[in-house]
Amino acid sequence: MARIVMKFGGTSVADLDRIRNVAAHVKREVDAGHQVAVVVSAMAGQTNHLVEMTRAASPMHDAREYDAIVASGEQVTSGLLAIVLQSMGVDARSWQGWQIPVKTDNAHGAARIQNINGDLLIERFGIGQVAVIAGFQGIGPDNRIATLGRGGSDTSAVAVAAAVKADRCDIYTDVDGVYTTDPRIEPAARRLARISFEEMLEMASLGAKVLQVRSVELAMAHNVRTFVRSSFEAPDAPGMDDFDNPPGTLICDEDEIVEQQNVTGIAYARDEAQISLRRVRDRPGISAAIFGPLAEAGINVDMIVQNVSSDGQFTDMTFTVPNGDVEKSVATLDAVRDEIGYDAVQSDTGLAKVSVIGVGMRSHAGVAATAFKALADKGINIRAITTSEIKISILIDGPYCELAVRTLHSVYGLDKP
Repeated sequence: MARIVMKFGGTSVADLDRIRNVAAHVKREVDAGHQVAVVVSAMAGQTNHLVEMTRAASPMHDAREYDAIVASGEQVTSGLLAIVLQSMGVDARSWQGWQIPVKTDNAHGAARIQNINGDLLIERFGIGQVAVIAGFQGIGPDNRIATLGRGGSDTSAVAVAAAVKADRCDIYTDVDGVYTTDPRIEPAARRLARISFEEMLEMASLGAKVLQVRSVELAMAHNVRTFVRSSFEAPDAPGMDDFDNPPGTLICDEDEIVEQQNVTGIAYARDEAQISLRRVRDRPGISAAIFGPLAEAGINVDMIVQNVSSDGQFTDMTFTVPNGDVEKSVATLDAVRDEIGYDAVQSDTGLAKVSVIGVGMRSHAGVAATAFKALADKGINIRAITTSEIKISILIDGPYCELAVRTLHSVYGLDKP
C-alpha cells in the first residue's frame, strides 16, 4: 500500500464525461489498496470566465473578493468529482482549502503556502476515505480565502503531498510526460522516463509549460517524487496500474537517475525583447541604479550582458525583458536617466531565447562550443549568452527559433532512442 496524491488540471475535468474518466483513474488506485488524495483545478475556461466577470463588475475590485469568486471554480469541480466517486462505490469527500487548512500569506491573488497540517487528511486515509481537494486556494492570516495565482493547483498538489508524506505526487495533464523538447516543433522529440528536479525547474522556468515553476521548486525542496502522466490514457490501459513504472515521466532527485546524458532537453521562449543602455558611466552602484527601479516596477529582467569600454570609463548594459514590458521598461529608465547617466536607450523586440539543459553538463566539457558551432553552421546569429552549471541560454532573432530548437535537439542526439 502506498500514499498517492493525484492532481487533475482543467482540461482533464472539463465536463462531466471527463470527470467520470478522472474518477475511474482514482478508483483504479483505490482498488489497488492505495491511500489517495485528489487535487483538482476548475473546469477548463471556468477561471477565465470568473475573472472576466469580476473585472466587468469593477476594474478596481477588492482582491479579497476576487479570490472569493475565482476560488469557486475548484470548489465546484471537487464537489462534482466527490459525487461521481461516491456513485462508483468509493468513499470520497470534498475539501476546500480552508477546511484542511492550507495556510497562506496575505498576498491575495498570488498567495504563497506557508503551512499545511496533514493530520486530518491522514486520519481520513485511515478509514479508507478519498480526499478530493480544491486546488489553487488556501486561507490567509485575515481568515479570508486566498488564491495562489494561475497554475496554483500544481503547487497545491505538491504541498499536500509533502504534508501527508505521500510516496508520490501524480500530475495528470493533457500530455503524457516531459519531452526532450516541444513535439510540435520537433516530431522526433522523445518522452523522458526520468528527469531531475533541477532540470525540470530549468525547463519550466525557460518556457516548458508542463509544470508550474513554483510546484517544481516545492517538490525539490521537500523531495516529493512527482510523475507527469496523461489523464487521457484509458484508466485500464496497459501499465497504468504499474506503481513503480507507469507511463509518464518521473521527476526525482538526481541520485535516482543512474546515467546522465550531457543534455536532457531543449527549452525555448518566444516574445523576448532586448534593451541596451549605451555609454553608461561605469561606477560602483550603477547596476543597482538600473535594475532597482525595474524591479520596483515589477519588470522581470532575464539575461544581462555588460561591455566595459577600453578606458574603463563607460559601459554598455544590455538585458532582456518580455516583449510586453518594453515600453514600461523604457519609461522607467527614462525617469531615472539623470541618476544613471546614459547616452541612449535602444530596444529590439520579437527575439527568442533557446536553452540547452542537462545536469550532465557539470562533468562534460564542450557542450557550449557544440551549440555555438551548430547554430553558426545554420547561419543563426547569437545576440547574448548566459550560462549556469546545467544550462546554456542563447538569445537569437525570433524567426530562427524553431530552426535553432531542431538543430540543437539533433546535434546533442536527443532524437535518438
